[in-house]
Amino acid sequence: MVTSNIFHCRKNSWPPEEYISRHTLQLFDFDSAGPPKQAWRRRLNSHANLLKEFSITFKEAIKMVRLGIRLWSYVREEASHGRKAPIDPFTRESCKPSASQGVPLGGMGSGSISRGFRGEFRQWQIVPGTCDPSPVMANQFSIFISRDGGNKKYASVLAPGQHEGLGKASDEGISSWDWKLNGQHSTYHALFPRAWTIYDGEPDPDLKVSCRQISPFIPHNYKDTSLPTAVFVYTLVNTGKERAKVSLLLTWANSIGGVSHLSGDHVNEPFIGEDGVSGVLLHHKTGKGNPPVTFAIAACETQNVNVTVLPCFGLAEGRSVTAREMWSKMTQDGQFDRENFNCGPSMPSSLGETLCAAVSASAWVEPHGKCTIAFSLAWSSPKIKFLKGSSYHRRYTKFYGTSERAALNLAHDALTNYKRWEEEIEKWQSPILNDERLPEWYKFTLFNELYFLVAGGTVWIDSSLPPTKAKNDQDLPIEVESVDVKVTEAKVNHKHITVSEHSTISGCNGSTGVGLKNNGDSAIPPNKGSSNHLSHHFKWQDQLDDSDDVGRFLYLEGVEYIMWCTYDVHFYASFALLELFPKIELNIQRDFAKAVLSEDGRKVKFLAEGNYGIRKVRGAVPHDLGTHDPWNEMNAYNIHDTSKWKDLNPKFVLQVYRDFAATGDLSFGVDVWPAVRTAMEYMEQFDRDDDGLIENDGFPDQTYDTWTVHGVSAYCGCLWLAALQAAAAMAEQIGDKFFAETCKTKFCTAKSAFEEKLWNGSYFNYDSGSSSNSKSIQADQLAGQWYTASSGLAPLFDEFKTRSALQKIYDFNVMKVKGGRMGAVNGMHPNGKVDETCMQSREIWTGVTYAVAANMILAGMEKEAFTTAEGIFTAGWSEEGFGYWFQTPEAWTMDGHFRSLIYMRPLSIWGMQWALSIPKAILEAPKINMMDRILISPATFSLSLTGNGVRKIANKAKCFGNSVMQCTC
Repeated sequence: MVTSNIFHCRKNSWPPEEYISRHTLQLFDFDSAGPPKQAWRRRLNSHANLLKEFSITFKEAIKMVRLGIRLWSYVREEASHGRKAPIDPFTRESCKPSASQGVPLGGMGSGSISRGFRGEFRQWQIVPGTCDPSPVMANQFSIFISRDGGNKKYASVLAPGQHEGLGKASDEGISSWDWKLNGQHSTYHALFPRAWTIYDGEPDPDLKVSCRQISPFIPHNYKDTSLPTAVFVYTLVNTGKERAKVSLLLTWANSIGGVSHLSGDHVNEPFIGEDGVSGVLLHHKTGKGNPPVTFAIAACETQNVNVTVLPCFGLAEGRSVTAREMWSKMTQDGQFDRENFNCGPSMPSSLGETLCAAVSASAWVEPHGKCTIAFSLAWSSPKIKFLKGSSYHRRYTKFYGTSERAALNLAHDALTNYKRWEEEIEKWQSPILNDERLPEWYKFTLFNELYFLVAGGTVWIDSSLPPTKAKNDQDLPIEVESVDVKVTEAKVNHKHITVSEHSTISGCNGSTGVGLKNNGDSAIPPNKGSSNHLSHHFKWQDQLDDSDDVGRFLYLEGVEYIMWCTYDVHFYASFALLELFPKIELNIQRDFAKAVLSEDGRKVKFLAEGNYGIRKVRGAVPHDLGTHDPWNEMNAYNIHDTSKWKDLNPKFVLQVYRDFAATGDLSFGVDVWPAVRTAMEYMEQFDRDDDGLIENDGFPDQTYDTWTVHGVSAYCGCLWLAALQAAAAMAEQIGDKFFAETCKTKFCTAKSAFEEKLWNGSYFNYDSGSSSNSKSIQADQLAGQWYTASSGLAPLFDEFKTRSALQKIYDFNVMKVKGGRMGAVNGMHPNGKVDETCMQSREIWTGVTYAVAANMILAGMEKEAFTTAEGIFTAGWSEEGFGYWFQTPEAWTMDGHFRSLIYMRPLSIWGMQWALSIPKAILEAPKINMMDRILISPATFSLSLTGNGVRKIANKAKCFGNSVMQCTC
C-alpha cells in the first residue's frame, strides 16, 4: 500500500512551458486544445537515431550453433509454404528501426497504424501477424495559408523535411511538395491514447496550430474501444492583424504499408455523408488472398468550414492529376472543385501505380480569432483470415456490420463522438495524473506503455459467429482435418474426481470438449443441435449472455515473436487487461482453461535438442494460442517442449486466482476450476524427491528460455509455492475443501524445502545446483511473492526474507548497473559482476524490472521501487536514453542494444499501479491460513486425492447449471 511520504526520488518532470511559450499555452487553454501538464514530449526537429540490435557473444554462439542451424532450416521450410516462422532472427526489415515512434491510431483488435512523433504514418498492422514498419510518405497533413488578399502565402507539409522516402523535388511525386517545416518551434506531446502536436508559429509566425490526435481507447467500454478509427482535431489561433484563409489537407495512399500500393486493382470513391461529414473511400484489394480493406478519410463541414476532395491523384505521370498538380491546385486555390464529389468510383489502379486521395478543409480565421477543423481516419477490414485458413469477423462488425463500406460510418461516428470519448478518457486518467505523490515520469509512462494493446498486433473477434475456413476468398464451412486430438472428460462423484480421455477425429482445434458427469447420477447433457465447428465445442454460459459477450481477444508476444497470447509473458502483462478490460482478461483465462484440458497429438520437432514430441499435452498449460491458426493450433513456440516447463502451470493458477479474487466472479471460478486442479495435478510429476517442491530438469524450462536451471530454482520454486497457496484459497472459496487442505499440507513441506535449499541468509540462490551461476542473484526470484501479495494472500516468507532479497536485488541488480539508470539486470553474481552465463542472464528485461518494482511497492519499499522502474524510463523513454519510446523492447544489454521491439511484457508497469491501489475486492477477499490444515498421511500425499466433486462444488455455488463447461458437440 502507498504511504503518505513516498516518492522523494528525483522527479523527471517535463513541464510544457519548457517546450511551448506560456502565451501559446494560454491561447490553447480551451476545448482540450493544449497539451496536458504530464506528457512525453519531443521537438519535431529531434533526431530519430537508428536503434542498435543485440548480438550474441562468440561463447553464446558456440552453445547455440545447433539450435541456430535447426531454426534456420525451420524458417526456410515455413517460407516455402508462404508462412513466416514465429521466431525468425535471420530476416531483417528493409526499414531499419529508429527512435521515431509515437502514439498509435485506432482502438484494439481491428488492425493498427502508428504515427511517429514527427507526423509520419508507419508500423502498419492491418493483416494479423504482419507488420510493415516503413512510413507511407504520401500520407500527410499539410497546411496552406493566405493573407492580405493573397499577397502573403505559406504552404508546407506539417512534418519536418529530409524524411526517409523523399526523392528529388523535380519529380511528379511527393518530393515536389513544400517540406518547409523546420520543427524547431513545433513539439509533440504524448499521453496515450491521445497526442498533441503544437506548431508554434510554423510555418506562419502569426498562426498557432494545435493538432490533437484521439483514438477510442476507453477502459471498460467494449464497443468503442474496438473501433478502427481516429480523429485529428486542428485548433487554429490567428495572432495576426489580418484575417487568414487556412486550408488543411489530408492526403492518403491506397495502401496497407510496404509495397501494397503497387499491387493494382485499387479504387477510390468520394462520398458526402450525414452531418456535414464528407471525404473519400479508398478500396484496397489486398494480396495473398487476404480480405479487402477500405479506408475512409473525412472532414466535418460546418458553417465556417468548407470541405472539398480530390478522389484520385498519382505519384507519377499517367494519372490525370499528379501529386505535383494537386499541390499546385491547393497552393493557388486552397481547395478542390466541388464537382469532384460527383466523380463516382475511379478506374482500378494499374499494376505498379500508386493511387492516392486528398481531403481539404478550409476556413477563414479572423484576427485574434479561433477555429476548429476536425478530420477522421477509419479503416474497415471486417474479416480476419489466418494463414492456415480459419476466418473470423472482427469485434467492431457486431456494431457496424460486415461490409467494408462500414468505414464511412466509422469515420462519421468518430467525428460526432470524439468529444464524449475525450471526456471518458480524462475521467479515467485524471485521478492518476493529479496524484501528487507520484513521479511525473511514472504518470505518463504508465499510460504510454498501453500503446502495446493497440500496436501489439491485437486481434479482437466477434464470438457470436462461428469461424469459417476460406477457399478462394469465399466463406465456406470448416473442412475438418483428421487429427488425433484427445477429448478430456471429467467424471465426478462425491468420492472421486477422475479424468478419462478418448480420441476423436477433429479439426485442427486444440480446444476440446469437457463433459461433467456424476457417477451414479444423471450425466450433464451436452447442448443439442450444436455446430460442427470445433472451436465452438465449448460454450461458456456467461459468454452466451449478449451483454457479457465481449468476443475473443489475441495479442502478440511481440511484433518480432509472432505468437498469440504467449502465456508466460501474459503473466506479467495481464495486470493491464485486468485493470482496464477485465472481461477480456477473464476470456483469455477461459481460453487457456479449455486448452489445459485438451491434447493435440500431432508430432512436433523441438529445435533446441532436435527431439520430437506432441504439440499439446493434456494438463500442460500451452505456451501460446498459436500463430497461423490461433485457438485451433496452439504452441507455435517450438524451441523447447513447453509441456516440461515449470512456470506455465503455476502462472495459470496464480493468474486465475488473482482474477477470481479481483472480480468476485464465482461463475468464472467454477468454470475454470477443473483446469486449475488439473494444472496442479500435472505438476506432481516434477517433484522428484517427494518434498512437495518441483525441480527443474537441467535445461531452460521456463520463460528465461536460454538460462539453464538445475534442481530447485528460486523462480519456479517460488511460483510453485504461490500456486499452492492460490489453489488452496480458490478451492476453499469454491467448496473443494479436501483439495484445499491437500494444497496447504504440500505448501508447508515445500516451503520448508525451498528455504532450506535456496536461502543463503540474504537472498534465494538462483538454483540448488552446483554450476558457476547457482548462487547468482536473480532479479525475478520473488515472482511468486509478487502475485501472492497482489492477490491478497498471506506472504510466502517472513518479512525479513522478502525485504532482504529485494534489497539485495536493488543494491546489486539495479544500482550496480550504471548507477540504477538502466533497470534491473536479470542475473548478478554476489561479487557484483553481471552473470554472463548466457544471453538472458546478462540482459535487462524491461517488464521484469517493472514487476520487481511492483514487488518492492507491495513490500513497503516505495523509494527503491520507483528508482528501479525509473531506470527503464531513463534508458528507454527519456531524451538521454536509447530511443525505445512506443516500441519498448523485451530486453536491452548494458550498452543499450535491444532485443525484440514492441513487446508484451512491459505492460507489467500496470502491476505497479495495481500495487499502489489494490482493489477493494482483493483487500476484502476471504483470507486463508496455510498453517490451519488437517493431517494427511504420506501415503495419500498427492494433489490428485479424492475430494468433493466439481458437480457438488458447483451446486454449492448455486451456479452449476449456468456456468460450468458443457460440451456442445
